[in-house]
Amino acid sequence: MLRPLAQPALALSGVLAVTTALAGCSGSDAATAAFPAWHDTQANVVSRMVTSGGVAAATSMKPDGTLETVALGLSDGRRLWAHPATMAGRLPGMGVSAPALVDFPGKGGGREAVVVALDPAHKGHWTSTLVARDARTGAQRWTRPIHSTFGPQRCGPYVCLAENTALSSARVVVLDPATGALKWKLPGIAEVEWSDDERVLMLRLAADPVIESYELKTGRPQWQQPIEQALGPGIDLSGGWAFGAAGPDLVGYVAPYTNPRTKKISTFGLFSVKIADGTVNWMRPSVVRVYPSGNPGFAPVVRPVDQRGGYGGFARLDAGTGRVVGQISAAEVPGSGWWLAFPDRLEKLGFLKHDAKGTVYDLATGRPVPVEEEHGWSFCVTDPKPLPLRGQPAGFYSVAALCEYDLATGKRTSGTQAPPSWFTGSQNGWRLWRDEKGGMHAVNDNTAPAPGMYG
Repeated sequence: MLRPLAQPALALSGVLAVTTALAGCSGSDAATAAFPAWHDTQANVVSRMVTSGGVAAATSMKPDGTLETVALGLSDGRRLWAHPATMAGRLPGMGVSAPALVDFPGKGGGREAVVVALDPAHKGHWTSTLVARDARTGAQRWTRPIHSTFGPQRCGPYVCLAENTALSSARVVVLDPATGALKWKLPGIAEVEWSDDERVLMLRLAADPVIESYELKTGRPQWQQPIEQALGPGIDLSGGWAFGAAGPDLVGYVAPYTNPRTKKISTFGLFSVKIADGTVNWMRPSVVRVYPSGNPGFAPVVRPVDQRGGYGGFARLDAGTGRVVGQISAAEVPGSGWWLAFPDRLEKLGFLKHDAKGTVYDLATGRPVPVEEEHGWSFCVTDPKPLPLRGQPAGFYSVAALCEYDLATGKRTSGTQAPPSWFTGSQNGWRLWRDEKGGMHAVNDNTAPAPGMYG
């Protein structure tokens, strides 16, 4: 288990708050630097972690299979509060929903923040309740009855929510985080993929999916871009999707889906559009995103697939241009029994074989390099079990954890480094991640803002 800790300075309610030496975790050239870090040992985090307003929040699973929203102080990991949580209509393939954490201008001129999550409380035909709580105290601010939803999301200074997702009256509502008042709405189902204080970009979850831009304050449509214009006809979102920002652009990935009736594979690949006007910058059809790897908007690693379903080699792309910046050929890929493993900067690609000698390639040259003394990050668990969630459909999994491996032996290392920033992402210098037992970790190593593997 990863423990980026040394000489605990403070132990509070299961949280170890320290300043520790983490070698090379920020991606800088410094060999060693001291950074604030903490580890929460109480949580069993199963969702992504979100931060804002000096608070970190996530959805955790309790021993009895129920969920709860947990909030911690971002600077020290001190547990602030926890409340029961649930899901109502979220699809297992989407993973466990994270709370929405939104900060906004307060009445006194300062900043306020709320954590918005689904609470099990219900009445009549409503199955649950959307509750906004003060991020620091947990005090209830407002509620909204819910029938079905994929979960709340932050959209700039507001809360966005697709509600009634199981009904013909499905719609997206944009809510004031201070009061829960409705700002504007639109029919159908959509997911927030990017936002700032002025605009929000949403993916319309429809038979013909579209990326749409709206003015946040008014809901005025700004532009729309059908995904088939970038990748071609035959899009089916049933295989999954992922998005991430790359400077002024939004990079999207649509995964392939095989129709069980026709056995036909849907259109898939990567593409980029300008956030300002929706213009398509570049496209990479017929490539699959590999895991673990960087966010589509940060450091995508893909594998091409030909028309007969045959896999090619591996390529790392530049998120800004879509160009290949490193690759290995299909001939270099080992036969079977391997898992991908990448170092901190994704400059090499390793094929990890557990408890055996693996192979490593330099992505810039495509040539093999000596595997001795080469380390890489790969999944801690390769056969994850579905979460035993009470009252939820089967098939939900926790977000994955990464462990560091010695690629020469196929064994885990005993190092104390944090996982790479291409996996954790970074917000305001803080990087957060989950270990394989569900513990929450954080380090402030001043890494530049970037989306992580999960967004």
